[in-house]
Amino acid sequence: MAKKVSGKTHTRQQLNDYANQHNPNNKAFRANAANTAKQKNQSRKEKSNSYIYLGWECFGWCDD
Repeated sequence: MAKKVSGKTHTRQQLNDYANQHNPNNKAFRANAANTAKQKNQSRKEKSNSYIYLGWECFGWCDD
């Protein structure tokens, strides 16, 4: 269930924009869903490629 937006604190245009972004039959909703999916997919790729093994030298005390 979507959150409700108050008409007392928002303009009619803001209410319409919010409604359009939460209506599955609207192209703003589909664009937002596509962008979200794309961002999640990119973050998964970055996480899988970001592992670097530094060896045991990096664990322990540094007595400089």
